[in-house]
Amino acid sequence: MSDPTTLLVFIAALITALATGLGAVPLAFMRSVTPRTLALGNAVAAGLMLAACYSLIVEGFEFSAPRTLAGLLAGLGGIWLAKRWFQNGSDIAVAGATGADAMKILLIMGVMTVHSAAEGIGVGVAYGGGRELGDFITIAIALHNVPEGLAIALVMVPRGASITKAAVWSVLSSLPQPLLAVPAFLFVLTFTPWLPVGLGLAAGAMLWMIFSELIPEATEGIEHATMGLVVTLAFTAMLGLTLVLG
Repeated sequence: MSDPTTLLVFIAALITALATGLGAVPLAFMRSVTPRTLALGNAVAAGLMLAACYSLIVEGFEFSAPRTLAGLLAGLGGIWLAKRWFQNGSDIAVAGATGADAMKILLIMGVMTVHSAAEGIGVGVAYGGGRELGDFITIAIALHNVPEGLAIALVMVPRGASITKAAVWSVLSSLPQPLLAVPAFLFVLTFTPWLPVGLGLAAGAMLWMIFSELIPEATEGIEHATMGLVVTLAFTAMLGLTLVLG
């Protein structure tokens, strides 16, 4: 097996980004958007993101627990400030949505973009350890990105975005992966100490999004017991995928 090159690292990370768009495909079979459908979508997205948070924190702790915790607090502060920034944005329009719906899409896009940045660094750092490790991490992240794209689509499509737009925006949220994978590969010793910070940053932003936005909205359209069931099933499915990939 040949040694990894910068072109290989870029293509590998680009594949992981494109895989995110596949998450929108299941929603092509959605027949209608009702308040209950919207609530179920929020619950599924919450479960998927909660499992992703757990994985990010566990991975970050393997590098540095203090840096991961620092990143988590930074992510919490960053998403809170972003929420305040967009609070009065009643004229915001994103992918066919406006007002509060558009703000929700912007928030989840921001959260997933931060997450993707950490994953991009992870791909580059992995290839810095050799071709075999890099290929394995690329495949794992690509498969992991599909349900993350689904989480984005579950927020966007019920709020008026088309399946195509949701897929495109999902891929856009993952573009930091090929953009950061190459410099992380070239300067692995420089990027590695910052990886747990990035992982914690993404986890902190996700946790805020889950408990401040997704779960409260889910409870408006479905019973608490149903919401708990859906969140737990989505959480378990995502962790199951992580276990298989690991």
